Amino acid sequence: MDDRAVGAGHLVAVLGVGVPLVALGTLDVGTAGSLLASLSFPAGFPVDQFLAHWWVFPASILFSMIALSSGVSGALFFSPFFILVVGLSPAQAIGAGLMTEVFGMGNGLLNYVRQRVVDYATAKWLLLGAVPSVVVGALAAHYVPTTLLTLAFGVGLLGLGAFLGLHDPPEECVPGEEENEFLERKNAGRGTTVVEAADGATFTYDTCWRLPGVMLATVGGFVTGLISAGLPEITTTQLIVRCRLPPRVAIATSVFVLAIAALAGAIVHALAATPVWYVVAWSIPGVLIGGTVGTRIGKYLPSDLMERALGVVFVGVGLIVLASELLA
Repeated sequence: MDDRAVGAGHLVAVLGVGVPLVALGTLDVGTAGSLLASLSFPAGFPVDQFLAHWWVFPASILFSMIALSSGVSGALFFSPFFILVVGLSPAQAIGAGLMTEVFGMGNGLLNYVRQRVVDYATAKWLLLGAVPSVVVGALAAHYVPTTLLTLAFGVGLLGLGAFLGLHDPPEECVPGEEENEFLERKNAGRGTTVVEAADGATFTYDTCWRLPGVMLATVGGFVTGLISAGLPEITTTQLIVRCRLPPRVAIATSVFVLAIAALAGAIVHALAATPVWYVVAWSIPGVLIGGTVGTRIGKYLPSDLMERALGVVFVGVGLIVLASELLA
């Protein structure tokens, strides 16, 4: 193997672990472009399109930082961005958004697993509803007419934006605050769940009535498969206000459920259509970097202000998506 091939392979490895800003930062644009152009790509890979979409990389870093630092689903950023800015079709954008999110949330998921704050007993029930429905939603996204899918996406953004703007962030929700007399009766006598964290903290709470959670996860999974967002926003809140889970456990459990469901949805999207590799080849390394930074700066940001501000942004983006379709 000659030196040029070794150098190209090394650069690919660098791109894979998320150091391209450092590696390419010392080169001028022309030299960096020549290096990228000299790499060996798989047959049929759209090299020109890939090189032309380099700007997806820094955008992905920014979106991932904001998403993980605020606790909002990253797909809420990527899917509208892929539709409105990159110019992908709704089905392509949703698939690329889910695929990107799977990699972007890996760092946060690993942290929660290491902290041992995931309620696996609750998660397995939520997955019973979320995984099949996200598969159905992902398949539907490729068969629903583009106009209807775009309208559904816009309406979904409006709904999620309103939810973020009007509802308290998970960290500020009071466990059991929406448990009415009926739910209190249904939740009674189902035993106790104990989660022992790696740092010595112990969380003890009454085991929740599973059926409503499975139903809500089913709805959230279908919406996530269809428009790439919705499951974590639905499951996290209901786990706290209905099931009395401590926010730390509820968020970790929701992320665990989303990771598996999003992976299932991304696989379906990849099998149902050819993934837009020239886009996700930039977005995936971007979220690996942004996710690492976002988890570190998140504790310094006011979650209530962040979520309400993002709620306004998503309502605005939803209106733009609807206007672009209805007024075109």
